[in-house]
Amino acid sequence: MNKKVYIGMSADLIHPGHMNIIKEAIKLGEITIGLLTDKAIASYKRLPYMTYEQRKAVVENIKGVSKVVPQETLDYRPNLEKLKPDYVVHGDDWREGVQAKTRQQVIDTLAKWGGKLVEVEYTKGISSTQLNNSLKEIGTTPDIRRARLRRLIKSKPIVRVMEVHNALSGLIVENIKSNNIEYDAMWSSSLTDSTSKGKPDIEAVDVSARINTINEIFEVTTKPMIYDADTGGIAEHFVFTVRTLERTGVSAVIIEDKTGLKKNSLFGNEVLQTQDSIENFCNKIKIGKRAQITDDFMIISRIESLILEKGMEDAITRAKAYIQAGSDGIMIHSRKKSPDEILEFCDILRKYDKKIPIVAVPTSYNQITAKELGEAGVNIVIYANHMLRAAYPGMIKVAESILKNDRSYEVEKELLPIEEILDLIPGTK
Repeated sequence: MNKKVYIGMSADLIHPGHMNIIKEAIKLGEITIGLLTDKAIASYKRLPYMTYEQRKAVVENIKGVSKVVPQETLDYRPNLEKLKPDYVVHGDDWREGVQAKTRQQVIDTLAKWGGKLVEVEYTKGISSTQLNNSLKEIGTTPDIRRARLRRLIKSKPIVRVMEVHNALSGLIVENIKSNNIEYDAMWSSSLTDSTSKGKPDIEAVDVSARINTINEIFEVTTKPMIYDADTGGIAEHFVFTVRTLERTGVSAVIIEDKTGLKKNSLFGNEVLQTQDSIENFCNKIKIGKRAQITDDFMIISRIESLILEKGMEDAITRAKAYIQAGSDGIMIHSRKKSPDEILEFCDILRKYDKKIPIVAVPTSYNQITAKELGEAGVNIVIYANHMLRAAYPGMIKVAESILKNDRSYEVEKELLPIEEILDLIPGTK
């Protein structure tokens, strides 16, 4: 009787290291691959380039693989308890670091039925990380980028999105990491895009100019983008905005349920702002959904009821109507310092619809964490203007200091070294 062998892998980018492990496993018996799901992989690193089904199709066709089963978590134990393999085969690169605990769990579980862990020497000179970095330099396609946001929402407990307004800010968001957490997507804000161009935030920058900026960002990044379309304009014009964004590779557009000349929501009732009727806004959603070509593109409805102090009941009524009209998500906005009304909204809406993506923008109620918002039912958190707000104080400080001191010596310590700029931009050296 053949011995049973289990291998857990992501298999997003198959390389000689994977093939070597499979070659050694064939010598031991019949191989079952525990293929990590998108959700399992996204729990500890970036979303895989290929979907689970695409990766499964590749792995099933590797010589020597008898069966492929989903591994729903990083924890091997549920699959091991179910399959009770004689061997688990893995590279020897997991003895230290974040996977050391998982390794020990495998050893302890196998011991229950006399199974054994077999470790294959790590294949030097190649790694998934290196391949991923190479793919980033190559770039991505509009189709792959556009589809990525829906996959992220399905795979991650919270999708973190940061505002970008030019290619440099896009590069920063593309590459920044902290404690193995990174931003999942970018936000093209009408406020920061117009401000960076020296224009007021009143939809003075047209779609064509904003698409030019997005194309510059897309040239040097691979992450998906959500586009702030303000009101979306009249319904007949919104059709062309949808088609342009979809063709460019943008993943989602957010439109707000207001009418007239755009005024920033954080002004609330301090300035005259008029909310659209439910009927008119639902019609705009329907027209936009009919205009799109792919199933990947998302139209997300932004509700201004709490901003305009029209109450929770109005906000929920609108959310239900917009979902019925075909909206792919609901963004709820608030200018309160406390997140309480956002949390209340999420709690009520989740009882009505457990799956509709909810978007929050914690600009005012900034003490709450992304993780806490995710636990409350939020799917996407957008940091809507922070990159621009960080950049301008620094530039003003430097410009004033050089005038004051008649030289740049005093500000040199505040500046990014030239060497780091050369490292930041690929191809500069």
